[in-house]
Amino acid sequence: MTLLRWLAILFLLLAVYCGLDPFRHSPIASFPEFEAKLIQMPPWSEVPPEKDSENLLQKSEVKFLNEVQGPESVAFDTQGRGPYTGVADGRILFWNGHSWLPFAYTSPNRSELCDPKVPASPLSYVTTEHICGRPLGLRFNKKTGDLYIADAYFGLLKVGPEGGLATPLTTEAEGVPFRFTNDVDVDEEGNVYFTDSSAKYQRRNFIQLVFAGDDSGRVLKYNPDTKETTVLVRNIQFPNGISLSKDRSFFYVCEGVVGRLRKYWLKGEKAGTSEIIAILPGIPDNVRVNEDGDFWIALHCRRYMYAYLNALYPNIRKLILKLPIPTKIHYLLQIGGRQHALAVKYSSEGKLLQILEDSEGKVVRAVSEVEEKDGKLWMGSVLMPFIGVYNLK
Repeated sequence: MTLLRWLAILFLLLAVYCGLDPFRHSPIASFPEFEAKLIQMPPWSEVPPEKDSENLLQKSEVKFLNEVQGPESVAFDTQGRGPYTGVADGRILFWNGHSWLPFAYTSPNRSELCDPKVPASPLSYVTTEHICGRPLGLRFNKKTGDLYIADAYFGLLKVGPEGGLATPLTTEAEGVPFRFTNDVDVDEEGNVYFTDSSAKYQRRNFIQLVFAGDDSGRVLKYNPDTKETTVLVRNIQFPNGISLSKDRSFFYVCEGVVGRLRKYWLKGEKAGTSEIIAILPGIPDNVRVNEDGDFWIALHCRRYMYAYLNALYPNIRKLILKLPIPTKIHYLLQIGGRQHALAVKYSSEGKLLQILEDSEGKVVRAVSEVEEKDGKLWMGSVLMPFIGVYNLK
């Protein structure tokens, strides 16, 4: 048999293998109704090119290594104590200055199934987080001391200053259940603003959410007096972090898939309207305001041309996703080949003020949230087993 025939047979076998995917390696193999939507990306020329040439985040201190798994959000209570953080096994922990103590939990169904695993990584709990809970965004009500929790599976919850089992506040809006409650903030009147990243995909399927360009995400408001949940913004592709401004006249919300920062007005002539005020250099997670009224945004990764083109051509994206290529490979292609961290600061008008990064992922490989306190940045990460601390001074 000639070499040409052998090559033809090998090509045919490869085509059959790719078409059938017998080992179900494709990231959408378990999603027969998967639909890839067009993602209206901003022009590439508008993506900020600024970089941190010094890789300043490499100077960060790694704290609590392997003591906290996947600490997405970092919060301090009304007395400045903490941090508090939600971890991958479903608990919210409190650092008392000497050790981590269990503070609260969101699932009423906790059992030995939810016990911390040794050894473990944040990904060790993915198969049970819908049972044990997965607390993401955390915010304290400065007046009452209550902690508000956005749990990916159990919706919006609240727990008092003494901790314990959190009380559910709302799990649906307009008859549509929350599938991926993500981040939260609360004003002086107790009104709670939060994001539901998708009405279709749960957190454990966030990769498919990104690949699909699913636009069922919503930004919502919960009124504690009327117990009413109102949809403020709808049809967003992966709404993620949310933060009220210092004067509470508006909030910022991060659009994860598109990579934009949206401002929604709560007061004044523009109340009830929103506008895009910044194109971000990458895929955002949480956003937090500092004492000066500026905002820190945690970026999961920079925007790369491969992901950019995939967003613009959904049919080609779906074709590529059907190939028997493991999800991890697709993920690495999306983020440029390796995990790397970015933290960017914007003014309330949307002006880029500062950018910090570890482009090589040597110290801080992924950032979910950046909380500024006393001249330091406390960086949570849903994917890492530690909290990073960067000294601004």
